[in-house]
Amino acid sequence: MLQRDRAGPYRLLILGGTAEAAALARVVSDRLGGRLEVTTALAGRTEAPGPLPGRVRIGGFGGVEGLAAYIAEAGIEVLVDATHPFADQIARHARLASERMGLPRLVLERPPWRRHPLDRWIEVEDVAGAAAAVTRLGWRCLLTIGARDLDAFAGLAQVHFVVRVIDPPRRTLPLASYEVVLGRGPFTLAGERALLRRHRIDVLAAKASGGAATEAKLVAAREAGLPVVMLRRPKPEPGPRVATVEAALAWLEERLVDGSMPLAEVARR
Repeated sequence: MLQRDRAGPYRLLILGGTAEAAALARVVSDRLGGRLEVTTALAGRTEAPGPLPGRVRIGGFGGVEGLAAYIAEAGIEVLVDATHPFADQIARHARLASERMGLPRLVLERPPWRRHPLDRWIEVEDVAGAAAAVTRLGWRCLLTIGARDLDAFAGLAQVHFVVRVIDPPRRTLPLASYEVVLGRGPFTLAGERALLRRHRIDVLAAKASGGAATEAKLVAAREAGLPVVMLRRPKPEPGPRVATVEAALAWLEERLVDGSMPLAEVARR
């Protein structure tokens, strides 16, 4: 139940950095702007994030204690975790801080990709498993797992990596043989086909991020008959969750109108 002792709009914190978080901030500002004041928190890993309505906070919180302190200082009254499916640390911090502060919390979880019968996915649990699979499967790898998890691939001297990232790396990557391709989704199927051909890719390594923005690479790999090393998502934090921006908006609206409904009941709708 949303309860407070002051007038004015409720204060919503969106933990963002994803297209879904940005879309939620926009739709909340458009439809509930008079009742919800939006702050979007970004980790600051992307150098030029797109414009967002409401307030924007950039940078880490400093763990559970720091996030709880920010919630108290900023007067946050409801939280939506719309971070990347692999942002497991901030997801855990969000759950623990929300529980500590008695804050309503919803997870806006991007639906995972569905495996096609013709897909050649090799699913692995961690980046070490991904590196071991890549070295068995190919010589030229399109690596789309981000720049933070490349150390596990450092010893694969026989593999040439085409590393796709959003921002130019600020230092040399820990890979024996590589080139960098810059790109920000959404990616087109035609573009992904051309990328695979141009770089003579014979294996793709990706995180099971889900979403339409980067799915074209999987279709292109399927068409070419390429193996895809797929890093499974970390186990999600417990708590109410929805799969779409509209469902998250409905959850927020219902809490504003009827705060007596339990969180779990709202999230199942």
